[in-house]
Amino acid sequence: MLQDITTPTLREARPRVLETARLTLRPPVLADVTAMARLANDRRIAENTRRLPHPYSEVDAARFVRSLEQTGETAFLIEHLDAPIGMVGVNRPRPGRAELGYWLGVEHWGRGFGTEAARAAIDDFFEESEDNLLIGHARVSNPASRNILEKCGFQWTGVELHRFEVIGSSAPVDAFRLTRGVWASLKAWANTGRR
Repeated sequence: MLQDITTPTLREARPRVLETARLTLRPPVLADVTAMARLANDRRIAENTRRLPHPYSEVDAARFVRSLEQTGETAFLIEHLDAPIGMVGVNRPRPGRAELGYWLGVEHWGRGFGTEAARAAIDDFFEESEDNLLIGHARVSNPASRNILEKCGFQWTGVELHRFEVIGSSAPVDAFRLTRGVWASLKAWANTGRR
């Protein structure tokens, strides 16, 4: 059977764009590196993410955008009113270990954007993959990140030590997990009109 070359395959299809009540989530492109670097170049962000260096430059942002093609990591630039405000995505460091990650520019903290973006990324993850488990971590000194995970239905599993690039050592993190079944139950409950 001949394949119609005008019909895009799944990999060639348009990049996924997610819409929420206030946000648009789309894959980052090289044209976004200036905004990404401006937002992420704050030590408070780097201290709460394992992989972000500080200072965070346009070169770092471009390297990250280019790496997405090789790693298979799912990453979305978070936009509010057509302006970038942060990143959210799912990293798969090894098979069967998908991890939610996110950061917001400091001026956007405390407005519910992190939870809204995380919920959209979680929904996309369970719709697009066959995985039944998503993990998340929050540095114990970052209660706001822990709140995001808990609001999304993640369940605490204990404390672990993780290495943070910017501090050059390990720090304790709260570990969480979210199963497909729990997520489906939460969505069903939310769709009944309860909040």
